[in-house]
Amino acid sequence: MGHVTGFKEFSRELPPKAAPQERVQHNNEFVGLYSEPQLNQQAARCMDCGIPFCHAGCPLGNIIPEFNDAVHKQDWHEAYQILSSTNNFPEFTGRICPAPCESACVLSIHSAPVAIEEIEKHIIEIAFAKGYVQPTAPVLKSGKTVAVVGSGPAGLAAAAQLAKAGHTVTVFERDDRPGGLLRYGIPDFKLDKWVIDRRIQLLEEDGIIFRCNTEIGKDLPAEELTRNFDAVVLAGGATVPRDLGLPGRELAGIHFAMDYLTQHNRRVSNLPVLDEAIWAEGQDVVVIGSGDTGSDCVGTANRQRARSITQFALMHQPGTERPAHTPWPQEPAIFRTSTSHEEGCQRYWGVNTKAFLTDKNGQLRALLVTDITWETDVLGRRLHFTEIEGSAREIPCTMVLLALGFAAPQYEGLLQQLGVALDDRGNVQAADGDFSTSRAKIFVAGDMRRGQSLVVWAISEGREVARRVDALLTGKTALPSKDAVGMFA
Repeated sequence: MGHVTGFKEFSRELPPKAAPQERVQHNNEFVGLYSEPQLNQQAARCMDCGIPFCHAGCPLGNIIPEFNDAVHKQDWHEAYQILSSTNNFPEFTGRICPAPCESACVLSIHSAPVAIEEIEKHIIEIAFAKGYVQPTAPVLKSGKTVAVVGSGPAGLAAAAQLAKAGHTVTVFERDDRPGGLLRYGIPDFKLDKWVIDRRIQLLEEDGIIFRCNTEIGKDLPAEELTRNFDAVVLAGGATVPRDLGLPGRELAGIHFAMDYLTQHNRRVSNLPVLDEAIWAEGQDVVVIGSGDTGSDCVGTANRQRARSITQFALMHQPGTERPAHTPWPQEPAIFRTSTSHEEGCQRYWGVNTKAFLTDKNGQLRALLVTDITWETDVLGRRLHFTEIEGSAREIPCTMVLLALGFAAPQYEGLLQQLGVALDDRGNVQAADGDFSTSRAKIFVAGDMRRGQSLVVWAISEGREVARRVDALLTGKTALPSKDAVGMFA
């Protein structure tokens, strides 16, 4: 490494961010950038650790020590070349990835890990500023055509790699603009939409065709894809939300989190809201679910000026130290405070919702809840919970957002018409590393195959499925595999 004792000399620092009371006044990104000396120092913290476990932590197999070394040397072109060799969209992962690579950083055993995610974002933004990011598709085409269904991170990554291999790619998207979850699920304050538009423009310059407002299985029969394309990649994501089938669920004011977030994103982009308006201003909001989507709901409700915001988690509150059942280099289950939580939210742990309660006019007025205690095994893993006697109480609220994750991909339409086999969870069946469905020429990647997961996993699967499709169409493939860059887990 360029500075072998950097991890001893410099502590971990993150870029400045706007104060909570300031950033809730707008919907723009609020995290700043490192100064040049800060960026140099943070890259210098990367250890010459011998075995870079960060590779194992990253689903993409990013070559992290090497791009950190290039950043420290201020060789921006080399840093970009190294990063883009494994990651099609560092501008996305550098903003919204939970950074499992940092949990696997050797330095995190006894200290704070290298700020890999922030360094990644700085590399790609410097590369854009210097003009390094250019279309990559070859002039000579293979003559083969591929349909990609879904323009989320898995579909975009698959399309980008297939275009790079010389194939003609058409991406079908049921929404009015490409991006999938990136555009209509993740709030602008975490991912400004101009970042997506900038990348889509590059993909279009690579010859990728985007057909929006086209839902396969509804606007276009699924079999048209198999007739008109040499291969099909299904990358529609896991879009069926988990529900709470409790008394009072039919009341107005109870919404799925993604419906709420999608509406807000459309408003911020000055697009019409297509369904019944969901708005938190002046409301007592309860968010049920403690994941990233729940956190995004908290940040959005703060920007809509909710009167109060409460977040429930069924699980018990994690500790601040790495628990025994997630030893290094695994990503630990520890207590985390997101930027949205910093902006204001009352958080409760170990709470079980029992019913939605109404007032005399039939309007939502409260939740009936109980406290619970978890029985755990010797490693601290949760087994089952027991309600605490006498803990039943009402939590006043006028709006509930269900942020419980997603159960499976939508079956009606596309999957039903194709007749592809499903696994026992309702996902499209395809083996790891193979991505072939039960029907010839049809492949699947991302959440539609593996279930609800991370954006970085979606990009990884999109890249890997492209290799399988390329090999099918040409008999071989020169597209890189994550296994070729040191991914060993």
